[in-house]
Amino acid sequence: MPEMPLVLSALALLGVVAILILLLRPKPAAPVALPDPRIDALSGQLQQLAAHQAGSQEAMDRRLTEFGNRVADRLQQSSHEAGKSLSELKERLAVIDEAQKKLDGLAGQMVGLQDILSNKQSRGAFGEIQLADLVRDVLPAANYEFQATLPSGKRVDCLLRLPNPPGSIGIDAKFPLEAYRSLREAKDDIATKLAQREFTTAIRTHVKAIAEKYILPGTTADSALMFLPSEAVYAELHSNFPNLVEEAGRAKVWIVSPTTMMATLTTIRAVLRDVNMREQAHVIQTKVRELLQDINRLDDRVEKLQNHFNQANEDVRQIRISTDKVTKRAEQIESVELEDQGKVTPLPLPERMPG
Repeated sequence: MPEMPLVLSALALLGVVAILILLLRPKPAAPVALPDPRIDALSGQLQQLAAHQAGSQEAMDRRLTEFGNRVADRLQQSSHEAGKSLSELKERLAVIDEAQKKLDGLAGQMVGLQDILSNKQSRGAFGEIQLADLVRDVLPAANYEFQATLPSGKRVDCLLRLPNPPGSIGIDAKFPLEAYRSLREAKDDIATKLAQREFTTAIRTHVKAIAEKYILPGTTADSALMFLPSEAVYAELHSNFPNLVEEAGRAKVWIVSPTTMMATLTTIRAVLRDVNMREQAHVIQTKVRELLQDINRLDDRVEKLQNHFNQANEDVRQIRISTDKVTKRAEQIESVELEDQGKVTPLPLPERMPG
């Protein structure tokens, strides 16, 4: 039926209008509430609680502020201490860095020393330089000469010029490092025996060469010195090869190390001082005799001066006697009285007085 949609539409429109009326209808007024004492008490408690909470909040804020200040002070102190520690750490690191540089330099020097000792000629020069330093530190320049040429034409590393006896002493620097290294690096008995034989041969060769070249009768002393610039080699020689030391002694070649060389040079210096004192003894005696003569001459002149002084005193005494006599005569002349007639009363002649 065509009228049904229209009816339905009208009914729907009426429903909407009814709903709008219900919604737009004014609400009835709420009933007026009467005052309740419990509500007032609760309100007071709430106000007290709010005040207490405000005080607690203020105290909490104050404590938080103090705590923040303490934390800031502590942080500042910790920062200062940390800065001081870092400064000390930097200083220590600087010291460590400087020590490291010195160690690096020392390592470089050790490498250089190893390079020197690895070459035979450089090793010989090293021994000669060490010997020269020891001699220069102890003896006067007039009592030594380096690379001195002997009458035989041989040149010695150092010649100690000493008076007779004992005379000039030659010193030759030797450094048998290869034989010593072979001895120290030997791994078994066979290698040790070979190294000992090599070391013995090297020492004997040096001793024989020194005895033949630098002990010249009538020119040098009857002995010479072999300088080993290594305390380790010297200790090895005296500890395990005493027969070589005895052989060198019989050949009048005395083996010395830097330490024993210093002791030997110190002894030589004392001997030189004693010799100089003995040489100057006659000069001192001559000067003492001349001093005695001067003293005797001075005594004679003092005696003459004393005599002159005594004579002067005697002359002054005689002069005083004469002046006294003159004074007395003048007084006698002054006391003469003249007579009225103009006659002079003769005075008695005085007795003649000596002087």
